[in-house]
Amino acid sequence: MTAIPIIPVRAPAPRGMLARLGDAMRRHRRTVVIVQWAVIAFYAVIVTVPAFLPLPPDGASIVSNFTLFAQFAFWGVWWPLVIASTMLVGRAWCGIFCPEGALTEFASRHGLGRPIPRWMRWGGWPFVAFAITTIYGQLVSVYEYPKAVLLILGGSTLAAVAVGFVYGKGKRVWCRHLCPVNGVFALLAKVAPVHFRTDEAAWRAHLGHTPRVDCAPLVDLRHLASASECHACGRCSGHRGAIALASRSPNQEILALAPGGVPAPTALLLLFGVLGIATGAFQWTSSPWFIAMKQALAEWLVNHDAPTLLGDGAPWWLLTHYPEASDVFTWLDGLCIVAYVGLVALVIGGAAFASLAAAARVAGNGQVAGRPRFDWRTLAMGLVPLGGIGLVLGLSMLTVTQLRGERIVIEGIGMVRALLLAAGVGWSAWLGARIVWRANAGAAARSLASALYAIPLALVASSWYLVFWRW
Repeated sequence: MTAIPIIPVRAPAPRGMLARLGDAMRRHRRTVVIVQWAVIAFYAVIVTVPAFLPLPPDGASIVSNFTLFAQFAFWGVWWPLVIASTMLVGRAWCGIFCPEGALTEFASRHGLGRPIPRWMRWGGWPFVAFAITTIYGQLVSVYEYPKAVLLILGGSTLAAVAVGFVYGKGKRVWCRHLCPVNGVFALLAKVAPVHFRTDEAAWRAHLGHTPRVDCAPLVDLRHLASASECHACGRCSGHRGAIALASRSPNQEILALAPGGVPAPTALLLLFGVLGIATGAFQWTSSPWFIAMKQALAEWLVNHDAPTLLGDGAPWWLLTHYPEASDVFTWLDGLCIVAYVGLVALVIGGAAFASLAAAARVAGNGQVAGRPRFDWRTLAMGLVPLGGIGLVLGLSMLTVTQLRGERIVIEGIGMVRALLLAAGVGWSAWLGARIVWRANAGAAARSLASALYAIPLALVASSWYLVFWRW
């Protein structure tokens, strides 16, 4: 009798706590959907209802006036936490809570299912959408007035539903290509210490048929390594025994980048958008330079008998116009806001681009065995932590202002801001040094490249210093 050989079968490795959490997200998909619709309902109320209420009277507070409550909930709590959470847990906000994401996917499941057009795949849309939304929001005072919130956020949501209804089938085409904050979230998620990742060896070794994962944001699951595009919804957890929620160093994804691994529009969004436009948008209301520029232009217009730009007859949906609150923008105000934010973006973004390009030219052309050289786009990703913390600082200004209106003073807020800013500068400086000093160049060239990399760090830090401690 011939003995039948017994081939040992290796038991699958036990899944850790994070992996089991990802599996639970997959198993309890119905619960996730319920949470999404609850968030949609809350979002619809705080965005829509205040727009049809009168402006808050003098003496109103967050607890006595729904408009002020909605303003605080949305701008003072919601958005700062969204930005911070993206840096901590990746794009779980997008996959689990975002009302626009859920609505565009729902519309897509019941829509026309048309293929995504080529124009929509253009890589520059995240930058264009972010720039237009941010600057337009300043013109209509989106942080202060509920009509502006409904116009911008409600308009964005309707556009998301329309895109979902026409394109894709059960997909988040809007989120992938046109969402105004998609590019920003993709940048910030690069430093998240948890992410879904694919073990490609386990993927290839998997035997048998496995049902296809319905990945709404259209991620290539077989090569899932970056947290940038993944919405962390958990649907793919455990797929082919290869995908799991796992921990990582927050520096891992950026330090693993190779030349050509970062599209130019992504790097430009960081430099000119997150570091430039966003900083200018947060800064102009307290800037003496803005006031000086506006006064000088107003005097010139008066002296040259050209009063047209001093008129304040623009509708509220074009420029802030609330006479009952003594808050009315002139055409000159609008032009000055656009000019100031644009100049800040050009100064910070242009200086950052020039310094990073010079650093890459000085020390980025070599090759170390087993380690790639860098280019200006990969070096720019070292600035992601500073950009993300800058957004948190800027949005938290609204939180502090709203609480001050309630006579709530946060003790030590200056120290907290200083620590956050120092953490952002230090983290980005360390990442930049790691990228530069692995180059195959001499010590002098790497030192010069490091000094060049420090220029955008100094510019951004100086901008926040002026806002918080000088102006």
